[in-house]
Amino acid sequence: MISIQINSVGKKFGPEWVFRNLFFDIEAGDKVVILGGNGSGKSTLLQVISGFAGYYEGSIEYTYNGKQVEEDELKSLISFASPYLQLIEDFTLTEMVEHSAMFKPFKSKLSSKEVIEIIQLGHAKNKFIKQFSSGMKQRLKLGLAILADTPMLLLDEPVSNLDKEAITWYKDLLTKNSEDRTVIVCSNKIDDEYFLCTKQLDVTNFKPQKSTV
Repeated sequence: MISIQINSVGKKFGPEWVFRNLFFDIEAGDKVVILGGNGSGKSTLLQVISGFAGYYEGSIEYTYNGKQVEEDELKSLISFASPYLQLIEDFTLTEMVEHSAMFKPFKSKLSSKEVIEIIQLGHAKNKFIKQFSSGMKQRLKLGLAILADTPMLLLDEPVSNLDKEAITWYKDLLTKNSEDRTVIVCSNKIDDEYFLCTKQLDVTNFKPQKSTV
């Protein structure tokens, strides 16, 4: 499991601070929710924590099994799902799952066939991703991330485009695959998204009232 120490981190676009002087400790195995409304910076913060986006000031330290992790090692330790991450539209579902397994093997050595069964999309195994509905794409993104064998899982607004039945599926899948893992969820204060979380970080508490250069 990964622990993270966020030390006075600030991120801005042009002269406008998204957040600043942000301090937060995430212990190994924590289940954390980042809260905030649309445009609050919660997704930006998640990208910064993941190493996919840079920050302007401060520092972030990662520790995995007692050893410090360098930023270029993070990608192999993190699985990520969000509405804005793109799938390979010209792949079939089977090709997409097999492609993902090449970079992030699945938990319990699940086969591609087993993954497709778990995400309940067996009827679409030979269908191109570009033919999927938004709900099917979100189910696929969540399945690939949650079932990946990684010590850290990041989920940005995970119930986006999911109906009631799919939300129940998501909650069950996450519950079964969150032990011995650090989990961070971004949410617009939708309880079903962060039902598992025991720590909260409200990004609006770190947003300057006025922009400062």
